[in-house]
Amino acid sequence: MASTDLTNMKEDQSRDGQETISEENKVIHDYNNLILSLPRENGCDTQYFYFYHGFWCPSTLIQSVNSFQNNFHAKDSDIVVASMPKSGTTWLKGLAYAIVNRQHFTSLENNHPLLSFNPHELVPHFEVSGNNTDGQMPQIDVPNMVEPRLYGTHMPFPSLPKSIQESNCKIIYICRNPFDTFVSYWTFINKLRLKKSLTELTLEESFERYCKGICFFGPFWDNMLGYLKESIERPDRVLFLKYEDLKEDVNFHTKRIAEFVGFPFTEEEENNGVIENIIKLCSFESMKESSENKSGTAALKIEREFFFRKGEIGDWVNYLSPSMIKKLSKVMEEKLSGSSLSFKGCP
Repeated sequence: MASTDLTNMKEDQSRDGQETISEENKVIHDYNNLILSLPRENGCDTQYFYFYHGFWCPSTLIQSVNSFQNNFHAKDSDIVVASMPKSGTTWLKGLAYAIVNRQHFTSLENNHPLLSFNPHELVPHFEVSGNNTDGQMPQIDVPNMVEPRLYGTHMPFPSLPKSIQESNCKIIYICRNPFDTFVSYWTFINKLRLKKSLTELTLEESFERYCKGICFFGPFWDNMLGYLKESIERPDRVLFLKYEDLKEDVNFHTKRIAEFVGFPFTEEEENNGVIENIIKLCSFESMKESSENKSGTAALKIEREFFFRKGEIGDWVNYLSPSMIKKLSKVMEEKLSGSSLSFKGCP
């Protein structure tokens, strides 16, 4: 090959490299400008939370959220587990996975994926599956994943990609009474802070932010009401569940979930105890005591054990003062006014 050809080749390679660097710099530049333009408040496990597309989140998630919104292509067969953090997400993911995949893995098998993986690894969250800077949808690598695809999200319904909103995919939403949700959320974020060698947030400080709606993917009332509205308008697409109802009659709601996603239990399965076995496999006690959930990390490198606390209803009475109870009750009354949404066990 002539020397001029080699020179031209090197110049082309150099030019391509410079263009790539230039594109990356532009993405970073645009991202930094976006962050500077957003409303911000003090964060929980990060310095700041930013208000982006109708919800609060740390800057570390914005690029991934943006990639998801712009690049994800939903399939009508997809199943999405949606929720606010600390509302029963892990439990519902486990149930959904076990229901949909029961023909591949019976709940009695020693090799069932839920015995080796945290539910967040088997049903990954769209927005936390990887932070990238190339504007492409992050690659979601899920062990033993087959169609229908199972995903999770904490994002409000109006913030989801149009491909999800306009598709016929199934969305199962779970919410929990805000009193218990807050206490679980507060203990969770302090575990994250301690892991990062940050001082704990006081109960009072976190409570004030929560009542203002400043929490992961909050305000919590907007998150709940968005999915409630969609479940009323399109009950064939969105199943709206409450943690308290699921705890009260898990057998009934497990069958309800199975019917909704198109995997109803047969009479033979019911007679053979398949439902009870799935419930036992996915129970809070079973998952918390699993050796796989006592060590290692799951989504965003969060310790698996952080996802399990008590799973109780009404534990908030041990933490909140009378003035806090009065304030949160007033917030709920104001923000949920006009909706049919109410919770058992709330003052």
